[in-house]
This record gives sequence, C-alpha cells and structure tokens, in this order.
Amino acid sequence: MTICGGLDGYDLIGDVHGCGRTLAALLGRLGYVEHEGIYRHPRRKVIFLGDLIDRGPSIRLAVSIARRMVEAGEAHIVMGNHEYNAIANAERPAGSPPSRIMRRTHEQFRDHPREWAAVLDWFRQLPLCLERDGLRVVHACWDEALIDAFLARCPDGRIDRAFLIEARERGSFAHRVLDVLTRGVQLPLPDGMSVRSANGVTRRAFRTHFWCRNPRTYGDVVFQPDALPGTLEGRLLGAQERKRLVWYPESAPPLFVGHYWCRGVPALVRANIACLDYSAIDAGRLVAYRWSGETELTADRFVWARVDARMIATGGA
Repeated sequence: MTICGGLDGYDLIGDVHGCGRTLAALLGRLGYVEHEGIYRHPRRKVIFLGDLIDRGPSIRLAVSIARRMVEAGEAHIVMGNHEYNAIANAERPAGSPPSRIMRRTHEQFRDHPREWAAVLDWFRQLPLCLERDGLRVVHACWDEALIDAFLARCPDGRIDRAFLIEARERGSFAHRVLDVLTRGVQLPLPDGMSVRSANGVTRRAFRTHFWCRNPRTYGDVVFQPDALPGTLEGRLLGAQERKRLVWYPESAPPLFVGHYWCRGVPALVRANIACLDYSAIDAGRLVAYRWSGETELTADRFVWARVDARMIATGGA
C-alpha cells in the first residue's frame, strides 16, 4: 500500500497518561530527533491514541511534546476519554472542584492557567476518530455504523460546543458517540455486583471488546485487567446485552486503539487489531506500533519503553 506524502509509515503511540519523559525516550528509540522543541523523523509520523493527561508525574511535558508535534504536522492525534473529561470539567460552574481523576493534571497546571486554557482549546479541536492511508484509529471502540452517522454530521471528526451540550443528555446521539468512541461499550454487572480495581476504583460495569463474532458469555467479551467476580465469566449474555455489543470484522482495515489497560508483553488482539495501552503509569510500558502499510499486523513491530516505578514516585517518568 502506498502511504501519502512519501512517508514510510506511522508510529502509533498508546495512552501516555503524563509519562512525558518516557514518551521522549520512546520517540528517541523510534528514531525521532528533537529540534527546537519538536520531535521529527525524516520518513515517518506519529499518531497518538489519546489520554495524554492525568495520573502521571510529567503531564505538562507529555502534552507539550504531542501538541508541538501535531501543530508542526509531525503527528496526528485522536481524543481520549481523559481529554473529553477535561473539556467537560471546564464547562462546570466556576469554583467546582476538579474530578478525582484529574487531580494531578490540575496540580501540575495550577501555576500555568493560560497554558491550561490553551491546552483545553487544543483538546476541543481533536478528532474522535481517524482513517487514513489504510489504517483506522479511535481511542476505545470503532463502531462502524455509529462512526458513519457521526461523520455524516461532523465530516472532519471534530465536535463543537453544541455537540458537547447535547452529549450531557444520556441517551442522546452525541452522548452515545462520545461514550462508545472514547470509553467503549460497558455492560453493567448484575444484581448490584461491583469490581474493586487494582487502582482502588469501584466499578459496577465491565469493559467489553469488539472482536467476537457470536459471543455467548460475559467471558467471551470482557476486556479489562480486573477479573469479574465469582463465576460471572460463564454467565450467558442476554439478548439486550448482545444487542449493545459491537463487532469489528476480520476483513476491515487495521485498527489501533488504546484505553484498555493491557499488561505484560505487547501482543496483537487479532491480525487487524492492536491495543497499545499497556498501563504505562502503572509501572508498565509505553507502547508504539510501527505501521508501514501492512494489512496484517505482526507482533515484531511493537516498540516500547518501560516505565520505572521509582521514576513515577519521584516525578521522573
């Protein structure tokens, strides 16, 4: 496949979550050289999968690196749920406390209000999905019918303030678009059950994937590091639950997502799907995939930088 602009390909990078120094190290490993504050490669460009902010020790650096690259034409990016959360949080009444998950972002930007205002303006311009040169990118879930309807309304994949206001209404088209594309499809746990995640958050729903053609049980579709309680993995999916699920065909173009907090050595989900979120801030890996036009993805194209837990503790990641 010929890639536009004379490029050899794209380097897709998963959820950074404020590990700015690790991002710089990963870019160096990929052959990008920093010049006048912008990382460049002579034959490749980066695509960031969203979730630059929150949790990590060098959030301002992570945002600065990505933003400078995007604005210089050296990278593309899609919006993650954490960027969307930041935009929605900014719409709340003055004086409202930041959400718990955004505490570290607000701490690191507290003395830089103009910079944060500019970052929010940039977040508002980020597309929710991207399709170019034979690949597809979305933060959490590519629902073809939903994306087609969204692009009919927002052809460049970017949302406006009216869309954001509409999204406040649960069940609206805008709410469904932002929920599915940036958070994926979640199914509620039955009978008031909950899961206590490793980072201390109690969840009453579980994240599902979208590559099982005919799922029967919860275990066929669960996609998260936290195990379901009891024997729920064997529980049969109801008709309404199956109706909510999304399926991405094996024949569709290569798709890259983040969001799902994978662990261990990076591996392919399927020959045309790669998840690049490997829990960087949880002393994991910041992962990239070096895509050069192939229709079948291969595991030897993963590149990563390890995040040292000691660096996180001392604010150096």
